[in-house]
Amino acid sequence: MKIGAHVSAAGSLALAPERAQAIGCECFQFFSRSPQGGRASVITPEMAQEFKLNMKLHQQSNCYIHGPYYINFASLNNRIYYGSINVIREELARGSSLGVKYLMFHPGSYKESGPDKGLELVCDGLEKVLEGYKGKTELLIEMSAGAGKVVGDTYEEIDKIINSKKLKKYKLGICFDTAHAYASGYDLASKKAVEKTFADFDKILGLKNLKLIHANDSKVELNAKRDRHEHIGQGHIGTIGFQAIVDFATQQNIDLILETPADDTRQQDLKILKKMRDKK
Repeated sequence: MKIGAHVSAAGSLALAPERAQAIGCECFQFFSRSPQGGRASVITPEMAQEFKLNMKLHQQSNCYIHGPYYINFASLNNRIYYGSINVIREELARGSSLGVKYLMFHPGSYKESGPDKGLELVCDGLEKVLEGYKGKTELLIEMSAGAGKVVGDTYEEIDKIINSKKLKKYKLGICFDTAHAYASGYDLASKKAVEKTFADFDKILGLKNLKLIHANDSKVELNAKRDRHEHIGQGHIGTIGFQAIVDFATQQNIDLILETPADDTRQQDLKILKKMRDKK
């Protein structure tokens, strides 16, 4: 199991591996395009080769792309809906050219469509994304924080997507975000709580589908339904909870990616998680 963080790819995607190593990452996550919108830069064969060389040079085991924030597969607006399909398909192709292992994304919000129609739209859209896709980057649904009317904040809702008739054959994976899960009512603040939360995950979704964990403490209390990340040990999950999370991730060989506040303390977060993993 490796530990890393989200890093900037501003200026050139090929700079991301060096930036990851500089703060102590063993793996990392990045945006391959602006998360807020706009046209993506072209990934030339030369850029892809430089990126892969830098992965080796800077000793990064794996890398992951986070999809842009404006994606909404549950939207009734055709421009947003079909734009989301096109962007995620493009991101899968971009990831494949760079040798990226996983692309994770938030399915969106059913504020306009309602939960039933929203889930139907999500499944239809993802089928369009994955139909005929032959690349190597795998697509992961990221668990949401339960804020507003977001899609994918419960195990049951994610199950309705990944095991739907249209999508089951594609074997979609899951990215589990600790802060999002905690804010959605899944307790992670003690060893017993962590064991139960992941036992329930296994029962409903199957641990074989858990591919990546975003390691973030939570500024808000259990089941607060708000997405607020905090530094490791400074939030409501705390160090006891994170020790159990790290132990679980180590046993399952699932990488941890930090998305704690992007300040100087994130480097300390990496050290804390490594110490938990490497304890004697």
